[in-house]
Amino acid sequence: MDRLLIRGGKKLEGELRASGAKNSALKMLAAALLADGPVTISNVPHLRDITTMIELLGSLGVEVVIDEKMNVEIHANTIKSFKAPYDLVKTMRASFNVLGPMLAHYGQAEVSLPGGCAIGPRPVDQHLQGLAALGAIIEMNEGYVKATVNGRLQGAHILFDMCTVGGTEHIMMTATLAEGTTILENCAREPEIVDLANCLNAMGADVQGAGTGTITINGVPSLHGCAHRVIADRVETGTYLIAAAATGGRVKIRDANPEHLEALLSKLREAGAEITSGADWIELDMHDKRPKSVSLVTAPYPAFPTDLQAQIIALNCIAEGTGTIKETIFENRFMHVHEMNRMGARIRLEGNNTTAIVEGVPRLTGAPVMANDLRASVSLVIAGLVAEGDTVVDRIYHIDRGYEQVEEKLQNLGADIRRVASN
Repeated sequence: MDRLLIRGGKKLEGELRASGAKNSALKMLAAALLADGPVTISNVPHLRDITTMIELLGSLGVEVVIDEKMNVEIHANTIKSFKAPYDLVKTMRASFNVLGPMLAHYGQAEVSLPGGCAIGPRPVDQHLQGLAALGAIIEMNEGYVKATVNGRLQGAHILFDMCTVGGTEHIMMTATLAEGTTILENCAREPEIVDLANCLNAMGADVQGAGTGTITINGVPSLHGCAHRVIADRVETGTYLIAAAATGGRVKIRDANPEHLEALLSKLREAGAEITSGADWIELDMHDKRPKSVSLVTAPYPAFPTDLQAQIIALNCIAEGTGTIKETIFENRFMHVHEMNRMGARIRLEGNNTTAIVEGVPRLTGAPVMANDLRASVSLVIAGLVAEGDTVVDRIYHIDRGYEQVEEKLQNLGADIRRVASN
């Protein structure tokens, strides 16, 4: 199992290109199951989660062709099986989203209940309730969800009990082939949902209102192939901006959309960063200054994203002052705190472990640390970048799920970081 060895104390300076959004690409790979013709997705990041989804499609008999630039072409009409196996679905929640597209297109699907990061319960009840409202017959057996439908799914008026990104995407995809009109209310508004809707519309769907609380889908008899380019990964972009701010550095990120990161950019300015941006780039310059602590509450988009919470805590660890970070989205999402405290941070948890009070210290000290989930793992990398001495981050397979070539990108910005094999 690989580890990352980081020798801290170097400012991050330079330019890099934002990768494609993992959370867009994964859902588009699932949505390709709706089409009668080939769907080509470009700007797909080279990540373990993407590889898992491609393996899952392959296990169903779907032909997937990938070129050297990670353009992925999916031919759903070669499908031979409608059962997504536990061994693949257990490793990644997004793979559960093949259930609805298979059901809508082929009238049947059987998918294992999902796995993923250990950051608290993320049930799929909203997914299943939405599918049932569209006319799906749902059965649960030995950890699998079996869905069938008599004829075509039927449009419905669905109000989500909670603002769910995965549920919004799953039902939006599925409803494209339902007969009649489907109205989804209390929808999540993330940019990745808009990106998915644009991809579906390129396939011939009629999806309106994505990015707002109400989405209307007018069902069509069939969908055709298309070509679509994935938007930039806002969480990856935000992570490198935070890392540069924590080290007092300067970084420019190309192919990034500043409109998708307004909540973060506001907090980085508050921390003392100079931010400039254009239509497809963001530049941050700390002018060698130590950051100032920031306080925030995570909430659904467009508020501050939970997927950047751990990274901001890493910045607060060495900032001037004390910052309060309240997590409202997921349970168990402060697992990085113990590891950071081992490096000399002063963080205490309050409110039944929903709030982190971070008192900034002048410096952290390198130490062996262990990652527990995707975002916590990269926050420990940021802590290692600002620490004195060597930091070893173990269990980095979490990072490989969501960050493309993380050590190469950081090396290009001047970091002393390398991947080493465990003894």
